Amino acid sequence: MASETQALLADGKLAGSWTLDGARSSVGLRTKSVWGLVKVKGVFGQVAGAAVISAAGQATGTITVSAASLDTGIKKRDDHLRSADFFDAAKYPDITFSATSVTLSGESATVAGTLTVRDQTKPVSVSGTVSAHADELSLDAELPVNRGHHGMSFNQLGMMSLDNVITIHAVFTKA
Repeated sequence: MASETQALLADGKLAGSWTLDGARSSVGLRTKSVWGLVKVKGVFGQVAGAAVISAAGQATGTITVSAASLDTGIKKRDDHLRSADFFDAAKYPDITFSATSVTLSGESATVAGTLTVRDQTKPVSVSGTVSAHADELSLDAELPVNRGHHGMSFNQLGMMSLDNVITIHAVFTKA
């Protein structure tokens, strides 16, 4: 059965340019530290993005976060995460997810694209849920990421997991 979103895509009602609403969107990070015993969560405070939907219903877009805007609630840890050991935010200020295609199945979506962290771009696929109305789109997804694939292999005493999850709540409005 086709979803409401699929119907809106099929009839072209969603075609056009869309802008990420940074005030209503969030991108977070989850990982484990201290040999998997401590959960670490953070939120990127600066999020921007845009999307385009063609008349045929094909969607592309980007979500960019400022690496320096990560806030885990502990300043010393945040400063270390911004350093060259991790994000190297001074040299690589942005983390970018670029979507090249979206496949819908009901309200579920698979978004294929690339993730660029520290100037290293890797293909990724994100599964999540979408909802759409004539003037608003939203995507909720979780993206598993091995930080070592992006040049972040720092791991003092083997305490930190290389496996992380990026959480995305993206709300787009018609531009």
